[in-house]
Amino acid sequence: MMLELRRLRLLRELHERGTIAAVADALQFTPSAVSQQLAILEREAGVRLLEPAGRGVRLTDAALVLVEHAEALLARAAVAEADLAAAAGTVAGRARIAGFESVTLRIALPAMQRLARDAPRLRCELIEAEPEEALPALALGDVDLVLGDEWQHQPRRLPAGVDRHELMSDRVQIVLPTRHPAARKHPEAVPLAELAGEPWTTGHPGLGWDEMLRRTCQELGGFEPDVRHRTNDAAISLALVAHGLAVTMLPALPLPARHPGIRLRDIADAPVSRAIFAATRSSDAARPSTQAVLGAVRDTVAELQIQAPA
Repeated sequence: MMLELRRLRLLRELHERGTIAAVADALQFTPSAVSQQLAILEREAGVRLLEPAGRGVRLTDAALVLVEHAEALLARAAVAEADLAAAAGTVAGRARIAGFESVTLRIALPAMQRLARDAPRLRCELIEAEPEEALPALALGDVDLVLGDEWQHQPRRLPAGVDRHELMSDRVQIVLPTRHPAARKHPEAVPLAELAGEPWTTGHPGLGWDEMLRRTCQELGGFEPDVRHRTNDAAISLALVAHGLAVTMLPALPLPARHPGIRLRDIADAPVSRAIFAATRSSDAARPSTQAVLGAVRDTVAELQIQAPA
């Protein structure tokens, strides 16, 4: 029995993603091509691997056994590729970086600019994605490095086989309209309770920004915020504040150096922050491309922290 790793990966992906359409979308194949490759795998294995389930298919017991072996074989192949790249010592190939908007703009893009200069044979690709999507994609091999965040009250559980690399702490500040009474009264830090009656702008439910803002208002200010506006784009929230339509809380990373119409103040009650981190696959630790991308990210963060006081 000869089993090809590429087809084993398709079976593993189907187990993880649930549908042939999802596998095709993730790997940039057509659904018919995925089905054809799985049919070939069935013939190679000599047993039935898929059976009808409604409008889709599901894995048979034999397929689930094969998936367990596929995990081990694919992991071993990844280690072999990484060891080979390390032995060659050449920074080349492809590096797929995933991150949400603010880390993409402030960290990923400058890091990629460094790599274009220092490692011209490395092809860098950027994917905008929230950590909730990007971290599983990293474990599955769809991306190579994730820039993620972790709020104080929302620890992230990383998938198996993924390493976390701490980068920086991102302090949260209150964002007020220029003429807001609290901005005039408090030149440095504002007690949250003074903002209890204000309209707020934050992210969509279920994401870290919204959870942080609500929890902070409840625990430090003693009130439930009146959230009237929701957007995952910090620029839109800043515009709402600048027009006097809302107040908000934002970490420093998405805040521009200058924005007319707003004032930034610390939270007087207690400091609030989030951790910014990078994540890579454990099997890629020795790969020169992984080390180069992680190094460029760390250098970029170091420059950001030097510039922060100004």
